[in-house]
Amino acid sequence: MSGAETKPKGELSEIDKLSIDTLRTLAIDAVQKANSGHAGAPMALAPVAYTLWNRYLRYDPAHPHWPNRDRFVLSAGHASMLLYGLLHLAGVAQTDGGNEPAITIEDIKNFRQLDSKTPGHPEYHFTTGVETTTGPLGQGVANSVGMAMGGRFLGETLNRPDLPLFDFNVYAICSDGDLMEGVASEAASIAGHLRLSNLCWIYDNNTITIEGHTELAFSEEVATRFLGYGWQVLRVADANDVHAISGALETFLQSSDRPTLIVVNSIIGFGAPKKQNTSKAHSDALGEEEVKGAKRAYGWPEDSQFLVPEGVKENFQAGIGERGAALFADWERFMAEAKEADPALAEEIDALHAGRLPEGWDKDIPVFPADAKGMATRESSGKVLNAIAKNVPHMLGGSADLAPSNKTKLEFEGAGTLSPFEPGGRNIHFGVREHAMGSIVNGLGLVGLRAYGATFLVFADYMRPPIRLAALMELPVFHVFTHDSIGVGEDGPTHQPVEQLLTLRAIPGLVTLRPADANEVAESYRVIMGLKDQPAVLALSRQPLPTFDRTRFGSAAGTAKGAYVLADSDGTPDVILIGTGSEVQLCVAAHETLTAEGVKARVVSMPSWDLFERQDEAYRNSVLIPDVLARVAVEQGSVIGWDRYAGSSGTIIGMHTFGSSAPIKDLQTKFGFTPDKVAQAARDQIARHKK
Repeated sequence: MSGAETKPKGELSEIDKLSIDTLRTLAIDAVQKANSGHAGAPMALAPVAYTLWNRYLRYDPAHPHWPNRDRFVLSAGHASMLLYGLLHLAGVAQTDGGNEPAITIEDIKNFRQLDSKTPGHPEYHFTTGVETTTGPLGQGVANSVGMAMGGRFLGETLNRPDLPLFDFNVYAICSDGDLMEGVASEAASIAGHLRLSNLCWIYDNNTITIEGHTELAFSEEVATRFLGYGWQVLRVADANDVHAISGALETFLQSSDRPTLIVVNSIIGFGAPKKQNTSKAHSDALGEEEVKGAKRAYGWPEDSQFLVPEGVKENFQAGIGERGAALFADWERFMAEAKEADPALAEEIDALHAGRLPEGWDKDIPVFPADAKGMATRESSGKVLNAIAKNVPHMLGGSADLAPSNKTKLEFEGAGTLSPFEPGGRNIHFGVREHAMGSIVNGLGLVGLRAYGATFLVFADYMRPPIRLAALMELPVFHVFTHDSIGVGEDGPTHQPVEQLLTLRAIPGLVTLRPADANEVAESYRVIMGLKDQPAVLALSRQPLPTFDRTRFGSAAGTAKGAYVLADSDGTPDVILIGTGSEVQLCVAAHETLTAEGVKARVVSMPSWDLFERQDEAYRNSVLIPDVLARVAVEQGSVIGWDRYAGSSGTIIGMHTFGSSAPIKDLQTKFGFTPDKVAQAARDQIARHKK
């Protein structure tokens, strides 16, 4: 059926038209009252969204967190009033089984106002019924790929004969702008490769962007592109034709071997007499005259505001409400049968839904013996990751074609590889698609899975948008970033991160960890797995690092506090040496030299600024003694921000330029990352601060 074009089948019923026009006018009135927002897309897409929600979406408004609900993603997040109108009219509850609505008419009247439940773009965790935060174009559709992968994974691993516990579909409405973004192309490519037949994108082909007609910058044949990705492509000639829309959705539901793109031709701002089909309908309030004109075109009382006519909510209740309630009741029955037949399965599903880790998830985390030669932290990470994942069945992830380098492959028996024909595999091959990987990991997290991605730290730049959104959504996903410094060596400055740690630390809510040895790696994973509402990233070395003898040095359990005393002196130290990751060994070597000279030095390992800042003042002051002003901070990254810990008069040994292509020893000497350089900086600091 690829490339099929659906045909019109008849007229709208009166209640269908009334419901559609209610969605339109709620959006018009909310945007006009706020004098801000995007009414044009909801005016165009109301028939599409109505048809999907009231006729097809397997969703129980009374239980909006039902694990097997179909997911609806409004990737065109600027059209947020379309979603808020749907949530209101469908009677979606704030909490499962509760009586409080997720969105009231007052919430719609407060569109885009401070602390309202109807922000300018949909925000996950903020408004019940919003499945993912959208607005940055391309992110929503890429998230939907992760959701679809997650749905198939859950079905493959948790379904039992005659117990279809997980078989949900994922729908996403996307715009011209979404499909211009590179992340959407990356995500569509992997979706086609994986043959995600539970995924349907509905493309609003309205040919209008902020600057004008799409012909200014976008002339490709989208349908042909998606056929090349291996998608089924369907066309609906008119967004107002609910029968053609239904036909396309029916075709999607009958498909079993590929994802579906439905190309819907629409008129942005439909009904607005002067602004429809123009960029003025995209992102401006229509203005009073255009509002009245549009309402006249719909046969609507032109002076009414926020009108919900009698029968509209009842129509939604008779559609999505009754269908969803019946489907949820079936699922509850399936779960009861599962609990009786297989209590362990029921517990696993309950834990998944609650975000609870299985008992004994950490029982196999290794303790690494002291070793002067040691191992790269990417190596110890691989060992710890495997030890955890084999005891956490809903944990999966992979790398952007760098698993042999990132050491992220799950190698225990039964791990498997996620593929078109093995949707329950735990290893994901993302290909060279870092941006989509980050967004897909978020989508996996949004359906309750513990998901991770991996690449070189320098390529975190490709992933910043989804990492930022993971923090905004409070998703406990994580990423393994290896090759974390100029220690990359001969690959040179294109692959040597300098500013990346700084930019990651700048993201609110993201936990960034750069462990100094194998046991700090193990403790970092304990931190990560314990997070319930924060994402995390690990920065790991390519080169071997010594594993410290914890009978001589501070316990690696201090990692959980972000910074701790690794090596100390008797009495108050003369100088404090602060390091992260591979530079902690330099501080330890300098400490030994200084101690032999009679200098009282303290070494602080600081794997995480974020965690350290959470500690109370007493603990922070016990580690970084305020009266000790002689301080040296060492990190093979940007120096920006280190003055917080080194002090305004402290010494910071870091990177002020890009790196170079050379063997690692030559680079460390050139840029000053040697024990002698650290020791001399400490002597200079002591001399500077002598009273």
